[in-house]
Amino acid sequence: MKWWQQTLAAGVVTLGALGVSQQVSADAATGDVTVTLGQDLSSEQRSSLLEEMEVTEGEVPVVEVTNEEEYQYLGDYLSSSEIGSRALSSAKITAAEDGEGIDIETNKIDTVTEGMYANALATAGVEDAEVYVTAPFNVSGTAALTGILKAYEQQNNVSISEDQKQVANEEIAKTSELGEDIGKEEATTLITEIKQEINNTEINNTEDIRIIVQNVSSDMNIELSEQQQDELVSLFDRMQNLNIDWSQMENQLNKATENIDSFMNSEDTQNFLSRIVAFLEQMLDSVQGWFNSDSGESA
Repeated sequence: MKWWQQTLAAGVVTLGALGVSQQVSADAATGDVTVTLGQDLSSEQRSSLLEEMEVTEGEVPVVEVTNEEEYQYLGDYLSSSEIGSRALSSAKITAAEDGEGIDIETNKIDTVTEGMYANALATAGVEDAEVYVTAPFNVSGTAALTGILKAYEQQNNVSISEDQKQVANEEIAKTSELGEDIGKEEATTLITEIKQEINNTEINNTEDIRIIVQNVSSDMNIELSEQQQDELVSLFDRMQNLNIDWSQMENQLNKATENIDSFMNSEDTQNFLSRIVAFLEQMLDSVQGWFNSDSGESA
């Protein structure tokens, strides 16, 4: 098993700069918490989500996200019906130890996976953070990234360039859209594998990126349309122009992968899966026994 599942709202901080993420000293200490809340939550929903995130308002920094901010970052990639008219999804961002990577957990998100969020956050330059994303009811989660970035900036006293926020939001929208055709897990893995190949390859022009997209999709037995290929090439070309630290991005994502693999290979998980298999085998034997019994009576 490779990867995961799901949400939030929107955000903004501009610091002009040729699209390169500019980091001013990271001030967050391990365990520091910042919460981002959708501006359109009712007072009851707001209280319920804060309780769910196990935080008390007034004791941790709270950042609000507006629907206008959602349109600012997703309006070029999603329709108004997909973005909606209210900012509701929210998140809790906890600073992790150096080298821990990005860890995502979601609740009530039914389109964007945890892997999609991890990928896009790494693209934006987020490092070593535990993120819990939730909403008062099921939402797609396509508008979540900008809110998380807004909280991360405040928590760490850093500024992420406007261009880098845009490309990270485009990535989450494109991956979600691709997931509807080829599957969420497959789309997430495809994006991750392309990033890894770009990190390990000398890129001289757009055609080099196209070759990587074609090779990785072929290796995964994924058939992309010409338009899908063009959109991915355009996305990764924009990333290249941002001078992203591909090696650091891969390190952040590798940590997330290790966490999933560790869970799947743990003794508790394996014992649980073994019990499921044993139960299914028992049920199958019972069903076969019924058929054999019926067959004998009618002979």
